Amino acid sequence: MRPLVVIPTYNEIENIEKILKKILSQDPRLEILVVDDSSPDGTGEKVLGMRKADGRIHLKRRSGKLGLGTAYVEGFKWAIEHKYDCVFEMDADFSHDPAMLPVFLEEIKKYDLVIGSRYINGVSVINWPMSRLLLSYFANKYASLVTGCPIKDLTGGFKCFRRETLEAIDLDKVHSDGYSFQIEIDFKVYAKGFRIKEIPIIFADRTEGKSKMSKKIVWEAIFMVWRLRLARLFRKL
Repeated sequence: MRPLVVIPTYNEIENIEKILKKILSQDPRLEILVVDDSSPDGTGEKVLGMRKADGRIHLKRRSGKLGLGTAYVEGFKWAIEHKYDCVFEMDADFSHDPAMLPVFLEEIKKYDLVIGSRYINGVSVINWPMSRLLLSYFANKYASLVTGCPIKDLTGGFKCFRRETLEAIDLDKVHSDGYSFQIEIDFKVYAKGFRIKEIPIIFADRTEGKSKMSKKIVWEAIFMVWRLRLARLFRKL
């Protein structure tokens, strides 16, 4: 199995070297594609330097801050083109624990999408303010109710896809960002009847760098779920 971890970055200079080293230490098969949106803090340059020392690190540099959703779509297309067997989504800020990667690799043998869930065993989130926690929790309840998708953590960003799962989705029609990107991609996998497994993770808020959350991302997610529901109703997925 050839697994690839896709990590979008924008100004992650405090975290990037540590997270890449931690990921690569989990399994010798793991490779990483960093999709960097021309970070002005030098994140891309740091990754480029690390690549010279370790060929398992790859870098895709983009022209500007183009967003999380398009970064993942470009990463997925790159993974498909290079024939990786499974593809991870993962944050660069240690909110997703690299030690969980071997667990995902074991589960993806039996499923088409494995999702690291913050809400499958109650609530497993550390260091979030109550307002952020409630927003996330009820956003997932709302998204699941409107779309009819039974996934408990539709907005989670720690997951692993089989390549065939991504190949079955028209990635050129995925244009959303942030929360709504995660909802859209999960829903499309569910609507196509693929096997999905949620596994419990502990989500720890970043200690270095700055969160990319914004009101625009929240509102986009609110309207996205209705668009997905209507698309499925009229068989436009």
